Amino acid sequence: MYTEKVLRGMGYKMEALIGEGSYSKVKLAHSEKHNSQVAIKVVDRKKAPHDFVHKFLPRELALLRTVRHDNIVRVFEFIEVCNGRLYIVMEAAQTDLLQRVQDTNGVPDDLAKSMFSQIVSAVSYLHNNGIVHRDLKCENILLTADNQVRLTDFGFGRFAAGHPDMSHTYCGSAAYAPPEVLLGVPYDPKKYDVWSLGVILYVMVTGCMPFDDSNVTALPMLQRKELVYPDDATVSGSIRAFISQLLQFSPPARPTIKEVAEQSWLKQP
Repeated sequence: MYTEKVLRGMGYKMEALIGEGSYSKVKLAHSEKHNSQVAIKVVDRKKAPHDFVHKFLPRELALLRTVRHDNIVRVFEFIEVCNGRLYIVMEAAQTDLLQRVQDTNGVPDDLAKSMFSQIVSAVSYLHNNGIVHRDLKCENILLTADNQVRLTDFGFGRFAAGHPDMSHTYCGSAAYAPPEVLLGVPYDPKKYDVWSLGVILYVMVTGCMPFDDSNVTALPMLQRKELVYPDDATVSGSIRAFISQLLQFSPPARPTIKEVAEQSWLKQP
């Protein structure tokens, strides 16, 4: 109650809970200052594990203070209170890509191209600025009422300089993770992001996941096999070829984000 009183004093009226994790939650609020709805991520440091509080959270905050891009969620302010809670005030979106896919059983090709181009633009910006996301998935792609993309959740993000600056941490979601991460070997985090983009595009155009992730141990074996599409999926040959490029089992065979952005399907009018 003390915290909500503090937030009210700062012009925020808390509304519905829209998301919840083990040690964080996201609430809608109305902001007098911005005269609009905002999303407030509430992080409870007291409930969070040591690694999160001292490693991942500081990275996330540093990244959020750095990034500025039309397709990355805008952060308005950070509010620290004395009970160990941190409030991250961000722009609110209408829905996320997973919910949109579930509601419509996939995304029509033209809209998929528009959305995916925006996602690629956001990831290009990150990679060009030495930043990797490492948790790209449909739930982390927010959508405005007019289908504008807002990439969010930098909890596993990090600065990555060098060519490449290898990562060793297992992070993200197994369903969107490439084989090298699942196998526990050092990996190029930029090629991790590219693989995840392939999974996202497959989900957008088919309405389902490309691989059965119910058995994570067996998942790399499935990822090595030829990609299978649902019988009723009307996915063009150019999109299938594009997805196959993104989901190359061998990381060096995957394109860079610059090469992804130059792919012919994205450039077609």
